[in-house]
Amino acid sequence: MAPTKKRRRRLITLLLLAAVLGFVLLVQFGLRALKAEVEKALGPDSEVAQIRIGWGAVEVFGLRLKGGKDWPAKDTLRAKHIRIEPDLRSLLSDRIQVSDIVIDDAYVSALRTADGRMQVVPSLLRTKSDKASGTAPKVTIGRIELRNSAMDFFDATVARPPLKIALKHLNATVDNIELPKMRARTAINVDGVIKGPHSDGHITIKGWMVLANLDSSIASRFRDVDLATVQPYLIKAANTGVRSGTLDLDLDSTIENRHLHAPGVVTLRNMELNESGRFMGYARQAALQVMKNTHDKMSVHFVLEGNLDDPKFSLNENLATRFGAGLAETLGVSVEGVAKGVGSLGEKSLEAVGGAAGGLGKAVKNLFGK
Repeated sequence: MAPTKKRRRRLITLLLLAAVLGFVLLVQFGLRALKAEVEKALGPDSEVAQIRIGWGAVEVFGLRLKGGKDWPAKDTLRAKHIRIEPDLRSLLSDRIQVSDIVIDDAYVSALRTADGRMQVVPSLLRTKSDKASGTAPKVTIGRIELRNSAMDFFDATVARPPLKIALKHLNATVDNIELPKMRARTAINVDGVIKGPHSDGHITIKGWMVLANLDSSIASRFRDVDLATVQPYLIKAANTGVRSGTLDLDLDSTIENRHLHAPGVVTLRNMELNESGRFMGYARQAALQVMKNTHDKMSVHFVLEGNLDDPKFSLNENLATRFGAGLAETLGVSVEGVAKGVGSLGEKSLEAVGGAAGGLGKAVKNLFGK
């Protein structure tokens, strides 16, 4: 081979090596810049065992974000491992594009405040300085995936201190997020277990939401949920004698222009009452007879409807009122059937059933406060 050809090949090889080396240095520089942004976003109240720059990703190990003074849990977020995979071409631009964020073995706490505002890891989603100065970085995230994790949901709208609902074995994906404006249509997919004092249930949530204005279409499915876990949303425990039972819920909600429309079905199964308990004005024996006639199952249809900007609209009151109205209709029909074949209950029990049917509307008002 001629010397000229050898020199030419060596030159091409050197140029290729220089290009690869330059690309690697550029990627490392970009990843270091992303690492700095991650450290800045975590803030001074965070604890991190290690932030490591890998090939094409930044990895966070042993993350902990502490809850504040008024936060109902000790931590807002804990994660054993987080992997952030950016679009390498965007690292040197004014808009960071992240293809995937994968979070393993995490714990998240969420709070619904007394005025209905949702807060999830507030220290990450907004900071005072960014909000005041408008310097929050523009970030597009393709997908956030939560694997084998847990969440505690605290709701201050139904109880003081806030009602706690624990989710375990939680797997979730959130697709298409734009920060800080959050005007994109974000897809949501959640699957997990709802812990209960007597038994555990299952939850699935699928749909989409525009986080900026809450426009959404979401289908929620709850199966075999311990009634005691969600009872405050449906009935006031102090006014009932419900001891145990399970609940299924199908709810298909849409929000458009701040207006909520959400038809749903609640099914109560294997409900047990205290010895002296009453349920919606029924004596214990009459209520049990109703459940027996429906094979230990009672389904209630309802529709949630309202304007989110109406100060008089309360989702909890709306749910309780609509559930109560649907339950009154269901039990009213059932009472008629019970009254026809209730001879074995005795005269006093028959009078109790008739009295319950006659005063059902009043019982609904007393039970739900309206």
